[in-house]
Amino acid sequence: MSARDTTPGDVVDRILKLANAICYPPLLKVMFLASPESIHGVAARAIRIAGNIWGLRQLSAALLSRTDPVLAQRVFGVDFPAPLGLAAGFDKTAASANSWGQLGFGYAEVGTITGRAQPGNPQPRLFRLPADKALINRMGFNNPGADQAAVNLAAPRRGPVRVPIGANIGKTKIVEPADAADDYRYSARLLGPLADFVVVNVSSPNTPGLRDLQAVDSLRPILAAVLAETDRPVLVKIAPDLADDDIDQVADLAVELGLAGIVATNTTVSRSGLATPAADVELAGAGGLSGPPVKARSLEVLRRLHGRVGGKLVLVSVGGIENVDDAWERIRAGASLLQGYTAFIYGGPLWAHLIHAGLAQRVKAAGYRSITDAVGTGTH
Repeated sequence: MSARDTTPGDVVDRILKLANAICYPPLLKVMFLASPESIHGVAARAIRIAGNIWGLRQLSAALLSRTDPVLAQRVFGVDFPAPLGLAAGFDKTAASANSWGQLGFGYAEVGTITGRAQPGNPQPRLFRLPADKALINRMGFNNPGADQAAVNLAAPRRGPVRVPIGANIGKTKIVEPADAADDYRYSARLLGPLADFVVVNVSSPNTPGLRDLQAVDSLRPILAAVLAETDRPVLVKIAPDLADDDIDQVADLAVELGLAGIVATNTTVSRSGLATPAADVELAGAGGLSGPPVKARSLEVLRRLHGRVGGKLVLVSVGGIENVDDAWERIRAGASLLQGYTAFIYGGPLWAHLIHAGLAQRVKAAGYRSITDAVGTGTH
């Protein structure tokens, strides 16, 4: 880009990128002195407050929510200003729905929310692997339940930037598998009307027996129940640890039932290829691993899904997306939408904005009119 082509927005982006590179790493070191769940609570409250206070949300929106029109898409009937969204797991209470657009995200997925309130697993249940820029969590769907989440989600979203919000719903731990469909149905009934889309989560490793619901015979009645309960687009979120044949079966079922899309993938139970010492990993214990270690498998699952149902379902890619190179690779591999959570922790509050700025540059450099034109081009 020549000096003549540089816009005021480009200059602001360069200043923000430099400020983030200088200021965030030492701040992250300070935050890492506290327990992961404690600092998550502090950050979540700060983000919620910033979304509710007029001056703060106006300032953050002015700095971080500028997105190029080439990134806008209409996906399963919903308008997304930009493709990168916040993955489920951060905003478990749906209390920060007004904040995410001001922080530069194109949308957000709240939850996971269960039919009944539950405390989740005993603490400690969230662990950092800094050498891998990864996290291990066994939170266990701690959330206030669908009734309270519905109250939170119904609160006015004053903007100035309003982005789509998806409701991620899961099974209440004490509910028997035979009653899972009714549990999901209840959450869909309460949250569907308040959300722009609904994601059925059957892939967390932290609720006993939940992943067994990914088997098509178990999954079919759950998806059918949610589809019957809401007129919103419905997607299903799958695990990276599914065998390839099982991925194909879930994809075929999603097409058969008329789902809007698939979110791929959740966290992994694998511990292979980590830079973190094995003793430290063992000390963290069981749980889902997120971040760069799941990158290769998440991309592999995306490519498999695109080859099987690309053009029939919307694919949302999540898992190990750290930078604009990763994001662009997922778009070209067939993802219309992207999500992140762990990289937001390690990358800082400017992470989503900087990825979107980089994606806009890639779209234009490739000669596309819209990012939609780039989806799946790397698979031809």
